[in-house]
Amino acid sequence: MIVFGVDPGLTRCGVGVIEAEASRKLSFVHVDVIRSAPELSQDLRLLAIYDGLADQIDEFSPDVVSIERVFAQANRNTVLGTAQAAGLAMLAAAQRGIPVALHTPTEAKLAVTGNGQAEKIQVERMVARLLRLDRLPKPADAADALAQAICHALRPAGALQGGEREQHLTQAQRQWAQAQQRTKRRGPVQRDM
Repeated sequence: MIVFGVDPGLTRCGVGVIEAEASRKLSFVHVDVIRSAPELSQDLRLLAIYDGLADQIDEFSPDVVSIERVFAQANRNTVLGTAQAAGLAMLAAAQRGIPVALHTPTEAKLAVTGNGQAEKIQVERMVARLLRLDRLPKPADAADALAQAICHALRPAGALQGGEREQHLTQAQRQWAQAQQRTKRRGPVQRDM
């Protein structure tokens, strides 16, 4: 399965592509940051992000697009641009009939490090380790996009519903599944990554 991860942003939109085998072995495919110039008008910036996302989705033909779920921030302009970029990624995927998954930054951190409150450097190190990279993915948008892809690839769908399935999960995956169950009971808690 090819997973296309997106860390949405209007100035920098991170893209990370991985391949996940049935055995949950992960392989690095591609990482990039799509940029739009702040001096351009909003419509042209959005077009630049959309074109970059569409081109890369066409190039890598993913089975799923995993996008960071937008959360509230103090800066309305930042959250607006982030939400618009996330919408563009959803649109590009929908136009191609590719399923979309949304994961919060906390879910991605938990899936990658086993700690939903992990620092950026911890996420970067674990992304590099899980994908067997020689160096940390940079900039942070690229690492976050790869974390989104990894989060989706490792999601333990139904893991807490069957004991046999649960035996094959890593500790981080079990913690992720337990956090998912808690979130469903009390509603999502979203934090900045």
